[in-house]
Amino acid sequence: MPDDETPEANEGEEVAAEASAPTDSPEPEPEPEPDPRHVELLARLERALPDAVIEHADVYGDLVIRVTNESWGPLAGVARTELECDFLSFVSAIDWSPAPREGGDDAGGDTSSPVQPTEMTFGAAGSAGRFQVFAHVQSTAKHWGVTFKVDVDDAQPLVASWVPVYPGADWHERETWEMFGVRFDGHPSLRQLYLPAGFEGHPLRKDFPLLARSVKPWPGLVDVEAMPEEPSASEATQAQEPSASEATQAEESPAEPAGITEGGDE
Repeated sequence: MPDDETPEANEGEEVAAEASAPTDSPEPEPEPEPDPRHVELLARLERALPDAVIEHADVYGDLVIRVTNESWGPLAGVARTELECDFLSFVSAIDWSPAPREGGDDAGGDTSSPVQPTEMTFGAAGSAGRFQVFAHVQSTAKHWGVTFKVDVDDAQPLVASWVPVYPGADWHERETWEMFGVRFDGHPSLRQLYLPAGFEGHPLRKDFPLLARSVKPWPGLVDVEAMPEEPSASEATQAQEPSASEATQAEESPAEPAGITEGGDE
């Protein structure tokens, strides 16, 4: 060993060498195999509507397919015939925009404080704007299902109605129009389902004011029953005192002797 080297120096060099040595990084987990039912569903859809699919994703065992707005109407017929989806679970919408106000009920009811909007984040298969319409259909024969989503315009949200193919979409589309303001072209009777006539706004939009500074009357007629008035002190006393006829009748009625019961037995 050279005179200028010590055991302590050698140990330090070994520790430094071990620290700089490359470590074995864990191998990435392989992606799960796609569900063969989803593969077949997607293949059938692309054969029937080649230009309809924008993006698709598998989310918690569910196939989500985003399609173009122009293909939404024909998609209903394809879903029923080519995909054999004979059951409609729901039609609804979502507002991807962040809440424009902070506080809400936790801030003493003041929802007027503006907040700088943050960037919108979208769910599976993405989105091109603020509003999207969703529909989920299932096949009772094939035991598969798929969720379709379509982008609609922010200013004038409009999409084709599925009622001609799935009559059960009637109330779903009425609720979506009422709560989000999305109109369904071809719906036979797009009118209020929950809210009264004259209600302003769409309650499930993120920019709908939860509390207003001015109190507005509830639209429509309201049947209000008058509350009974509290009786005065003199009226309460008179109600407790017996009337003259009741007092005379009580005096004329003889009292039964104690211990005598009906039938004469003691």
